[in-house]
Amino acid sequence: MALSHLKSFSSRSNLVKPLATAFSLRRQISTSTDPITIETSVPFATHRCDPPSRTVETNPQELQSFFRVMATMRRMEIAADSLYKAKLIRGFCHLYDGQEAVAVGMEAAITKNDSIITAYRDHCTFLGRGGTLLEVFSELMGRQGGCSKGKGGSMHFYKKDSGFYGGHGIVGAQVPLGCGLAFAHKYNKDDAVAFALYGDGAANQGQLFEALNISALWDLPIILVCENNHYGMGTAEWRAAKSPAYYKRGDYVPGLKVDGMDAFAVKQACKFAKEHALKSGPIILEMDTYRYHGHSMSDPGSTYRTRDEISGVRQERDPIERIRKLILTHDLATEKELKDIEKEVRKQVDEAIAQAKESPMPDPSELFTNVYVKGLGVEAYGADRKEVRAVLP
Repeated sequence: MALSHLKSFSSRSNLVKPLATAFSLRRQISTSTDPITIETSVPFATHRCDPPSRTVETNPQELQSFFRVMATMRRMEIAADSLYKAKLIRGFCHLYDGQEAVAVGMEAAITKNDSIITAYRDHCTFLGRGGTLLEVFSELMGRQGGCSKGKGGSMHFYKKDSGFYGGHGIVGAQVPLGCGLAFAHKYNKDDAVAFALYGDGAANQGQLFEALNISALWDLPIILVCENNHYGMGTAEWRAAKSPAYYKRGDYVPGLKVDGMDAFAVKQACKFAKEHALKSGPIILEMDTYRYHGHSMSDPGSTYRTRDEISGVRQERDPIERIRKLILTHDLATEKELKDIEKEVRKQVDEAIAQAKESPMPDPSELFTNVYVKGLGVEAYGADRKEVRAVLP
């Protein structure tokens, strides 16, 4: 799998490489692929199915890769916070720090032939799919070098060549689209599945149940992943849902509740779900996770929950610290070596930001490209820059 391959890099060219190949320590800690057996943090809760085994097999390479990639995701999101406050990122911006185990564990269980579609908290999922730091920061700052050519901003990342069909700003709308991706996989008989991610805030939407109904009727290979961070915007789950057991919401569809702060529990659950979906159709995974930032950058995140609650999750359940402890327990690296990785990650993030700032802004004529309604594309106004500017507000 891509996440387990660690290769050397040169400082500038590395910024356009995916995480899978972008990083290495000056002294390789371990190249061993000898199996290590661990147990998930808590048992899986189930609905209409037997649970997968809590015993998960990994190896030193995968453990180190999980640590490095999650540390990069964390640093990337913290940097995005600073860029937003400096007004280098405009519009909406929803950060994922705290939830990194979901993106990393899911990626470890599947291939790039499988599809992923998610909501607007999408930076880390894009990175896990093989996107680069340079593409991330260029898109966040609205530059041509971004994954959506600077036109999508924080909420609309996209990487079709790696099976990532975007972040979506319309709450819940990605779920029926994900079921459409699953229909394509079944139609093409490619033995792949689609993962449609949504939050607990979107879990009460009618379109989710409509899409699930037809997916079950047609036995589509779809995994609905509810990333339950317990707050839809500023509303606690218990105030929004009469039954917050989201993994049971499918009624006639099997479900699993997973510790979404444990990357290996996520990996095991996603592997189980993919096998089920290919054989029997839809399944729901509820990832019990937590976001450290507010809902978006306009939300301080501390008016509807206490600071003690946030710090308590950081101290007891942080997904990166869980991996750090596993690495140290199995004597795969020292504290200093892990700190060196984090320093290296910080440097890579800073270099990506510096290079992204050098990328030009999109030409105004780009406003009318990729518009698929006849008469509303560039042909309606012409490609000339002055002519385009004349119709802009």
